[in-house]
Amino acid sequence: MKDWKEKGMQGVFFLAACASVLAVALICIFLFANGIPAMSEIGIFDFLLGEEWRPSNNIYGILPMIMGSIYVTAGAIVIGVPIGIFTSVFMAHYCPKKIYPFLKSATELLAGIPSVVYGFFGLVVIVPMIRNYTAAQGIGGNGQTMLTASIILGIMILPTIIGVTESAMRSVPDQYYEGSLALGATKERTIFRIVIPAAKSGVIAGIVLGIGRAIGETMAVIMVAGNQPRMPQGILEGVRTMTTNIVMEMGYAADLHREALIATAVVLFVFILIINACVSLLNRRSEND
Repeated sequence: MKDWKEKGMQGVFFLAACASVLAVALICIFLFANGIPAMSEIGIFDFLLGEEWRPSNNIYGILPMIMGSIYVTAGAIVIGVPIGIFTSVFMAHYCPKKIYPFLKSATELLAGIPSVVYGFFGLVVIVPMIRNYTAAQGIGGNGQTMLTASIILGIMILPTIIGVTESAMRSVPDQYYEGSLALGATKERTIFRIVIPAAKSGVIAGIVLGIGRAIGETMAVIMVAGNQPRMPQGILEGVRTMTTNIVMEMGYAADLHREALIATAVVLFVFILIINACVSLLNRRSEND
């Protein structure tokens, strides 16, 4: 009877794994079956390198959206990565035990806040701040800019970076830390010269996962980025990312326009695959080390 139960559970687990793989396969088939023909009809270079997006004139160039996604994600990394790493260092080596449970709960709560709430916070708090600053500088604008989107995404990727980086630093053997202190190194030097380099695979994995979160975010970016389908002009100008382009126009798109949006999703999907491949390589390297 015990053997039958074990075989039954193995079958259940196998079916669950097959369902997961099937879901990914169906998504891939749908995207590539509908997106590749659109790229061929538009011209792959015209599609990927075109600087104009005018569906009414059958002009579909997504380079502004690609660059917008890259710039906004880069801004989020510049803002979120240092804060996330320093917070992880504090939680792993400096945080008092009485404060740690509250700080840990707060960082985990950040991961559970819906994207629309982040977007609403940015629209009500960050956008007016940027608008007042640009008005004081005589630049003008409504505050919905690349900088605003980068700030919001920088906040959104914090829980991912903090969680993975802290776990990586805590997994470093205590002998590394204690041995460095015994040799006369300061606590700060030990952390930044010994502990973090020893945990670099986990730190980089956290950063890469944060990049994946940032590049795939939609709702918050729609609310604060300005959504202007043009080449990025500066951090105080509006941009449109690939995700927001798909969401904003899919509701009324038809024919080639709809297929071009699906082709945009293919490009985004390839970006995510590259990011996941980087995480897998980092995990394998850390296991080998």
